[in-house]
Amino acid sequence: MGKQDTEMLKGVLEGIVLAVLARRPAYGYEITAGLRERGFADIAEGTIYALLVRIEQRGLVDVEKVPSEKGPPRKVYTLNTAGRDKLAEFWTTWSVLAERLEQLRTEGD
Repeated sequence: MGKQDTEMLKGVLEGIVLAVLARRPAYGYEITAGLRERGFADIAEGTIYALLVRIEQRGLVDVEKVPSEKGPPRKVYTLNTAGRDKLAEFWTTWSVLAERLEQLRTEGD
């Protein structure tokens, strides 16, 4: 991924993580691994953990500590109502931007 791709991804990463959590609750490593499987190979695990802290602080997820077979308990994140509202807002914004970008791309064709 190039520098421009990385910068663009940073701008939408919160929405991407909220979309992942809308499917099912998950813990940090699970989210990172799932994103890598979907082609987001350059996302650092630390980036996801920092984002999870921010969305937890903003009240977009509920967190439950569950025992782990190895090491300390895992924090499992579940999207709550505020998180679902924020995700809906993200998809609306994404649709508007995508439409406008497509218009710019095809103008004059």
